[in-house]
Amino acid sequence: MEAQVLWIGPRCARQARRAMGLIGQGPREMAGTEAPAIWRENRALIYPPARPRKPASRSFAHSHAVAQRVSERERAMVGLPYDCLANPLGAVRFTFEKAVAAGADPAALNGKDWGAGDLFRDVLFDRGALSQVPVLNAKNIGHVQPNTLVRFRGMIQDMLGNEFYAGAYKDGSLWRTNKYRDVSQYPMGSSPDMHIWERHLLYCVQVPGLNPWADTSSGTVVARPGDQTSQHGEKRRRADNEDIDQMDMETSEDGIQRSSGVKKLREDGHPSQNLQLPEPVAESTGFSACTMPREEGDSLSCLIKVYDSSDSELKLNDVFEFVGVLTFDSDYQVDNDEFFDGFSEDTLASLPLNKVPRLHCIVHRKLAAHDFLHSTPLELKPQLVKQVRETLLSHLTAVLGNDGLAAHLVLLHLLSRVHARIDNFGVGKLSVNLTCFNKESVSIFGNHLMLAIKDLLPFSHIVPLTVDYLNAASLAPKKDYETNRLVTGLMQLPEGTHLTIDETQLEVGTLNSVGVENARLLKYLSEYQKVEYDFKYYKMELAADFQLLILSEGKSNILPADLVIPFQPSLVASGGVVAAETLEAWRWYLATVRSLSHSIDSDMQKVVENDLVAARQANRNLSSQDFSRLLTMGRLMSLSYGETSLSLEHWQMVKELERLRWERFA
Repeated sequence: MEAQVLWIGPRCARQARRAMGLIGQGPREMAGTEAPAIWRENRALIYPPARPRKPASRSFAHSHAVAQRVSERERAMVGLPYDCLANPLGAVRFTFEKAVAAGADPAALNGKDWGAGDLFRDVLFDRGALSQVPVLNAKNIGHVQPNTLVRFRGMIQDMLGNEFYAGAYKDGSLWRTNKYRDVSQYPMGSSPDMHIWERHLLYCVQVPGLNPWADTSSGTVVARPGDQTSQHGEKRRRADNEDIDQMDMETSEDGIQRSSGVKKLREDGHPSQNLQLPEPVAESTGFSACTMPREEGDSLSCLIKVYDSSDSELKLNDVFEFVGVLTFDSDYQVDNDEFFDGFSEDTLASLPLNKVPRLHCIVHRKLAAHDFLHSTPLELKPQLVKQVRETLLSHLTAVLGNDGLAAHLVLLHLLSRVHARIDNFGVGKLSVNLTCFNKESVSIFGNHLMLAIKDLLPFSHIVPLTVDYLNAASLAPKKDYETNRLVTGLMQLPEGTHLTIDETQLEVGTLNSVGVENARLLKYLSEYQKVEYDFKYYKMELAADFQLLILSEGKSNILPADLVIPFQPSLVASGGVVAAETLEAWRWYLATVRSLSHSIDSDMQKVVENDLVAARQANRNLSSQDFSRLLTMGRLMSLSYGETSLSLEHWQMVKELERLRWERFA
């Protein structure tokens, strides 16, 4: 006799199980071969994935395949039966089961996206839900509950290799996955139907030198509730592990699924609430000691586990935004009877689960300067670029005591970047050495300039160069083979960082071996835009792209700069208070113009060649590096006006700046 099947809502699921003699038996218990036939035939209906929009009782005398097709139609009507933000693991499991049901071989899914990544990209980017995902930092980590979706913006400080884990396995007759998890949700035993997968491990820190205006934080976080464990609660969680997707869902105006009830279940079975906590709750959540030793007390380190990405996509010192599942458990202890799904405990011995938060990355993207701007990008119109350039140049001139020449060169300096490498040299760099500073003048003009740069660029760092600093500082990163970790140095910074070197405090003294090595590293960085990493048995050079500004009394002997200019202020002014809109326009201008490509047409090449030949005849001391610097200044002058090709007018302006600079030495 064919079973009579009724479409029922999620709230009636338990009543339906009771009517069929399945009291106390959840889907896990009924997944085996001993389950009654009525359960096997009607499992998708007894545990419906979502409630239909118009819940009317309808009877079907069809096979399970017909019922499954109806279920798919209902799922399409209601939407995804998971809240991707509060219950991302539910969405992952849903897409995995859907892929397996469609015929995908679990053994072939290693390193591949079965639809989870596309789903989250659609929700986060196409539907605009990214702004609702909290940005993880040291201040709010005590408020964010585990197993929810979070963002982490950070720099890749160390690459810890790969980790093997049990990616797919059979639980009775059901295929399950441990992707985006640290510990298996269900016991796996020693089933032969288990497939070992691989994921990348990255140790990331909040971006060094990140200025406050560029530090994005979220005001809305999901609070971790108190632990309400009880015998009844444990039994209910075990019975409802498979029923998380059956919570009543409502579709908001933006099309994103959210729970209609006050409580919603996460994949770990705990009810969660959207709460605003005024104070951190580190005592109850156990987040008080979640990070490794760091330079700044308000920074956070995080272990990122990356899936479905090649090694070439992720490089040391790159800045990324990782969106994924947060896992952290201050009370976690490895149970010998529990199968831990990772096989890299030795590598992670110094990063235990109860000390360092983990983020299982679902979506990631590399960040550029534009990604730290708060305003909508403006259209690159010549007249607009010219206006913004004039106001920024006037501001820099006021900050530098009405020294227009120094302000103009500093503007070109702020637009510089390494855009090519030829014969070990970084082409495009323009380091500047402002001389004639002393302790008194640097406290006025130097501080004003440093604050102005801090307000303009997303990453900046100040190095107070003294003998004691050189003798004690750890500038170059070093490899620690005992822990198999890369110990960071002060020169491990992201691309585009601005470094202000203050030599006005440098006095006569003796450098020890560490000081001599640090001085050599700084000189090498200034000349070649490279940082030497110390791997004990050998040195490895990594390309860098830092903007170097040196403030000194005389010409720096430690850091040879591309441009040396005597600083000649005529009045004391700080530049005044700048409106927020103006600051945003300047930041947009620097980020946009700096990234433009540039070329020189054949006619201008002849003009430049003739001028350089004439300059060499007039001054035999000019070198190829001087010619390269002039070409770089010509390129930056054109870019400062938003133009991508060198014009005769801009080349003449560069020559005039060079003439005025040499006059100061005379």
